[in-house]
Amino acid sequence: MKLNIFIATLALGTLFSCSVQSQVKKKSVAVPKPIQLFNGKDLKDWTPKIRLHEVGDNYANTFRVEDGLMKVRYDGYDDFKQQYGHIAYKKAFSYYLLRVEYRFVGEQSKGGEGWAWRNSGAMLHGQDPKTMLKDQDFPISIEGQLLGGDGTNARTTSNLCTPGTNVVIKDKLFTPHCLSSTSKTYHGDQWVTADFLVLGDSLIQHILEGQVVLEYNKPQIGSENVDNHDPNQKQDGKLLSNGFIYLQSESHPIDFRKVELYDLSKVKSSPEKIKEIVDAITKK
Repeated sequence: MKLNIFIATLALGTLFSCSVQSQVKKKSVAVPKPIQLFNGKDLKDWTPKIRLHEVGDNYANTFRVEDGLMKVRYDGYDDFKQQYGHIAYKKAFSYYLLRVEYRFVGEQSKGGEGWAWRNSGAMLHGQDPKTMLKDQDFPISIEGQLLGGDGTNARTTSNLCTPGTNVVIKDKLFTPHCLSSTSKTYHGDQWVTADFLVLGDSLIQHILEGQVVLEYNKPQIGSENVDNHDPNQKQDGKLLSNGFIYLQSESHPIDFRKVELYDLSKVKSSPEKIKEIVDAITKK
């Protein structure tokens, strides 16, 4: 009887020790301090580029900050007229985890296309906004497409679209314009947290609630899914190892309350450390 008690106590102590060690190990992950791309106060460090308007012209106050939120609104539009808008952060990044918290609200702008209902995006590895032409519709980039549900039907979010780009999936060049993720549908005006892991020109993962819902490799310039661009900016086949981050305006109002970035460039040579950091952030 005493031997059994001793063994049970020893086993319990071992489990407790392993649990403590596991917690200590988890706590020891050195997560970099996030860079707040959106400061919650103004659009400092961001450059708007709206189709049919010059770089830097925030036409009709499309992008604005109110109540601590970056808002996309169309109350100054008579008709949307395919005036697709984007707003770019001031510098390019290469290895990072981008976290965006967003929600769709209100009604779509008059003149917005049906596919653009509750549709926005986070553009990754984008071209410099200064190189976009006045009539260009989208920046050459990789788009993490953000979609909202209609309350009934399934509609995935954190999808992939490729304006002027291609990617590689399962060792094959993927050339269609968009690809759906495996995410669930987020209906209504609820806040959604979307994470994007970007590792230079090697791997990009779309992550929701700690789960990878889409991944692909070798982002590169290539498709014709972008109009009225400068041909010098479209070098087909060129791998995209870095680029600018944009948020999108496609005719439906959307709010962003957090846009933050974890710079992973200092650990880019260690897949193990990258995984530890990403798990610590996305699986809280």
